[in-house]
Amino acid sequence: MVEIQIRYEGGLRTRAVHGPSAAALHTDAPLDNHGKGESFSPTDLVATALGSCMLTVMGIVAQRHGWKIEGSRVRVEKSMVSDPVRRIGKLEVWLTMAGEHDERARATLERTAHTCPVHQSLLPSVEIPVHFEWGAPAQSA
Repeated sequence: MVEIQIRYEGGLRTRAVHGPSAAALHTDAPLDNHGKGESFSPTDLVATALGSCMLTVMGIVAQRHGWKIEGSRVRVEKSMVSDPVRRIGKLEVWLTMAGEHDERARATLERTAHTCPVHQSLLPSVEIPVHFEWGAPAQSA
């Protein structure tokens, strides 16, 4: 179990503290929903969690097999819908994978991305198209 404490700071902003590490992050409502858009919105964190989770579990599998994926990147584009309620409608994912990998490694890593815990936790009504680009040069963040 991991505990996260979240405090409402006012002005549609929150401060969240990760129990085990004491790392903190802030959220702000987006411009299109009465906020200033000066930080991640709560739904932005869902998109961030999806991309981070995919790369993390792929990293676990790559490490186990001795495959190098350092420098790989993910881009997630979040689209909101408002009918019947405001919610995330689509999270489109582009994974740009660094390094050279054979077909077996690619298939294993792609399957791993699709089965990450965050992906598995999202409702089936959220569209999650995932695109892979293989053999891209590694880049720093």
